Amino acid sequence: MTASLPSPGQQAAFGRPATVDGPFADGRPTAPPRPTPPPPAEALLRAFGPAGTGQRGLQEPPGGRPGRRRTATGPWWKPDARSDPWRDPYAPAGLGAPAVYDEETQPGPIVVDPKGRKKLRLRDLSVRLWVLGLVAVLLVAAIGGGAGWYLTKTNDETPLLSPGMQLPEVDPGVSREPGSVSDIAESVTPAVVSIEVRVGQAGATGSGVVIDADQGYIVTNNHVVSGADDVDGAEIRAVFFDGSGSAARIVGRDPASDIAVLKVEKPGLVPAALGDSEDVVVGDPVVAIGSPLGLAGTVTSGIVSALDRPVRLAGEGSDTNAVISAVQTDAPINPGNSGGALVDASGAVIGINTAIASVGGGSVGLGFAIPMDTVRDISEQLISTGEAVHASLGVNTRSVTDGTRDGALVLNVEPGSAAAAAGLEEEDVVIAVEGEPVGSSEELVVAVDAHDPGDTITVEVVRSGSSQEFRATLDRA
Repeated sequence: MTASLPSPGQQAAFGRPATVDGPFADGRPTAPPRPTPPPPAEALLRAFGPAGTGQRGLQEPPGGRPGRRRTATGPWWKPDARSDPWRDPYAPAGLGAPAVYDEETQPGPIVVDPKGRKKLRLRDLSVRLWVLGLVAVLLVAAIGGGAGWYLTKTNDETPLLSPGMQLPEVDPGVSREPGSVSDIAESVTPAVVSIEVRVGQAGATGSGVVIDADQGYIVTNNHVVSGADDVDGAEIRAVFFDGSGSAARIVGRDPASDIAVLKVEKPGLVPAALGDSEDVVVGDPVVAIGSPLGLAGTVTSGIVSALDRPVRLAGEGSDTNAVISAVQTDAPINPGNSGGALVDASGAVIGINTAIASVGGGSVGLGFAIPMDTVRDISEQLISTGEAVHASLGVNTRSVTDGTRDGALVLNVEPGSAAAAAGLEEEDVVIAVEGEPVGSSEELVVAVDAHDPGDTITVEVVRSGSSQEFRATLDRA
């Protein structure tokens, strides 16, 4: 490439002034003279100096030129070795152009680690090495797959049957602590029986709980056995946890509380421990034991999900017409659990399962039990006299609300009743009994039933927009 001459403008801008002859102005400082190094020692000259006078640089090896076997490391392997500046220590130094790399043939300098070893990079590998590696991988895979296939096809199948085969056994070390569901079920299940009722060709199944072992008394629901009372050919049978059975007779039944007591003639019964429902709180763990769907000895568990829940009971095909202040539980309860035990963590019966809240006839996680305090009171009356006594106000009501306050609207007042004597009238809305709020007709029944006949209670009603109180002496229902 030939360089072009500068233009007159460039010479005027960058050229040497006319008054200056040299490359630099006169009077510039000059470098001090370089000192002459001392001559080398005689021993060094004899050891490393040229063989002849006037010679310099690398010389031919002693004895003339090397033989036919030359190596790439020899000094004379190229014809221009004498003029190669890298082989002539006296060659003058010169500043050349910067290194230029061809990205196709030499992509950048070689990378080395701190110890001077060359680092292998994937892009430094040639296509040939890549292909060789891929072929090796495929070859190994093919050999391994073929060997596996061959061994699988040639391996003989083991016999289908193995006479005398025994599976290993281990000791799980299960710990059943007191109060666990298994512990409760073990202690209470012997006291829970299945009640089988047969009337003609029809039959029904429920549950019961042994409350007295010496006399053979069993408590159950009225709607379980009411269909067999005073019916010719009807049969009631109690089936115990050991599979044995015994005929049962009705001692007494109370449709107003859905409680009935049976009696069997069988020695060696296991009675249940009867608890106190007043000590129960929401969240307590409970276990339901009975014969749901005819499956005797079924155990389910849950918690107490509500207390004092007013629930109206009207058994189909039964004369039961009761409103109870129920213990609500989420332990699964199904048809056949009626009359069975609801047990707390100590193994004491706190309620008798009697109803479920159901959409399609099965359990949806809402079951109701008659509190044990009510069961104990009614059972004692039935065993003593064959009947139970309840208090009555003498009104028919339905639940109403005005959006801010709930109550029980009086539909009619029975002539000569406690309500009529107290001055209650139709269209009155009962909102409290003995200072306790009443929000529905069911709550009014429960509030009145909590008292005995002859008790005098205060009834608060809303009449013509104003609140009034009346004193009523309860009658016997």
